[in-house]
Amino acid sequence: MSKVKHAVATKRHRKRVLKAAEGQWGGRHRFYRRALESLAKGRMYSFRDRKAKKRDFRSLWIVRV
Repeated sequence: MSKVKHAVATKRHRKRVLKAAEGQWGGRHRFYRRALESLAKGRMYSFRDRKAKKRDFRSLWIVRV
């Protein structure tokens, strides 16, 4: 049997990813690979929507004034 390298680091990383994916539906919070994909997409959306939020509030502000 071959020696396992980086076992502790890998386990810690997987645990961190699954912890971050808590609240996701189905396999997205159970399976490492699905969780990674889900988090990547979520971060992409959060980046996009932070920019959109600025636009939305600016237009709201203009309407109010």
